[in-house]
Amino acid sequence: MFITLCLRSQHAKGIIAFRKGHAYYVSASGNDGADGSKTTPWQTITKLNNSGLNANDTVFFEGGQTFAGTLFIQNVETNRYAPLIITSYGKGRAIINGVDSNAVALYRCSYVKIYNINCTGSGRKNGNTKDGIAINTCSHITVNDVDVSGFQKAGLFVYASGFVEVSKAQAHDNGYAGISISGDYGRHNCYNIHIDNCSAENNPGDPTNLTNHSGNGIIAGYCKNVVIENSTATNNGWDMPRTGNGPVGIWCFEADSVIIQHCISYANKTSPGGGDGGGFDLDGGVTNSIIQYCLSYQNQGSGYGIFQYAGASNWHDNIVRFNISEDDGNVSPAHAGIFIWNSSRDTAQFKNCLFYNNVVYNSKNAAITYDKESEHTCFFYYNNIFVANNSLITGNMGNDKFTGNNWYCLETGFNINGTFNFKDWATQNNQEQLHGKLVGVNITPAFKNAGNSNITLPAQLRTYNNYTLPANNLLLSKGLNLKALFNINNGNKALNYKPVPVTAMGACF
Repeated sequence: MFITLCLRSQHAKGIIAFRKGHAYYVSASGNDGADGSKTTPWQTITKLNNSGLNANDTVFFEGGQTFAGTLFIQNVETNRYAPLIITSYGKGRAIINGVDSNAVALYRCSYVKIYNINCTGSGRKNGNTKDGIAINTCSHITVNDVDVSGFQKAGLFVYASGFVEVSKAQAHDNGYAGISISGDYGRHNCYNIHIDNCSAENNPGDPTNLTNHSGNGIIAGYCKNVVIENSTATNNGWDMPRTGNGPVGIWCFEADSVIIQHCISYANKTSPGGGDGGGFDLDGGVTNSIIQYCLSYQNQGSGYGIFQYAGASNWHDNIVRFNISEDDGNVSPAHAGIFIWNSSRDTAQFKNCLFYNNVVYNSKNAAITYDKESEHTCFFYYNNIFVANNSLITGNMGNDKFTGNNWYCLETGFNINGTFNFKDWATQNNQEQLHGKLVGVNITPAFKNAGNSNITLPAQLRTYNNYTLPANNLLLSKGLNLKALFNINNGNKALNYKPVPVTAMGACF
């Protein structure tokens, strides 16, 4: 049976026909021989899987109850006016227990909404081998207000899909990742993905993955046009079962046009001998992407990884701005807030990065580390504040250009690779020079509360002031006017959402 409606909008004009939807109810006290109504509900997921769910249908699982099995929905093609909806009813959220498999699997579907529901598995080491919610080759999928835990792979996996919105997802106690986004190898066929107000916590690692990283918070690869914002990653990666490249809180690789913003990544870990365990990362093959307005602190790996690996597509034209790294990288080989690495050993594959108005504070090690394999070109640093315990930079910085930055060493005032006089270093290395004048500085920043970050919610960034500068501090006026000098539009918004003084250094005001 169909009903016909007449709708006019910028997306649809004229007559649109809709299938009349059904409401199906499922309760632990129900009966699969009943009609699935609210008064006589079904009992099992198996009944739902055999019922032929379609456009305009709504499935209600009774809140506070657990339903074992995988809800598998395939080949449901509808439109935004008649979505298929999966949710809970009654008191509390329903739980779909995928046991050793997926909890929810969507394949070749469009316009499906999943909200107000929990998904559990038997555990990454207790028999589960799948992702919690798996979205495969779909479009226009909405996932909101879900809790996903106990899966060996990702809590939420978006694969080769487009126009996917995920919000208020809590992904914890999974293996490979909390949230994973991926297209096919070598293709950017996962696109227009929006991750908002999500958390990835305590996803320790995949015990079966012995050849690559696992234990990530939020990861995006082989994708384009992805926004990850207002989200948190913490305590991930501590049980990655290998030595080598490690997990990161929030990051992307082989991706184009990714924005990571207003996020917090803190206290992420890696296995003994693991290479990363960092806060944020623009990894191999990333192009035209940006990390902005983010806070990273107390991660075992670097706060901000700038990486290119052998075999990746070219890495170029990326921006890191208005971010803070506090005491990151003191366990992994990074030993710094920023870590730059390139195992391709080809400068043409790793180029064009703008790094401006950031704060890097490391009370134990360096601000920036260049790996012995870090060949790159056209990396520019403006209006940053770098604070380190001893040498501010370790390794070979190559042809990087530092202009209009502040440098301060906690032990000696200034030290870069054994040079203890700022002006000598700048002159000898042709750094911090503009039109023949010295424009960088070497003064104590006098931050309000450096080294003591403890916020855990992105909304708290609005009132975060640990790294604000005192009134009349020289660093508020010693920076460069990036628009006038280099035609760089800085967006005029700081990490804590305040306007940015035109010639200020740092990330928040």
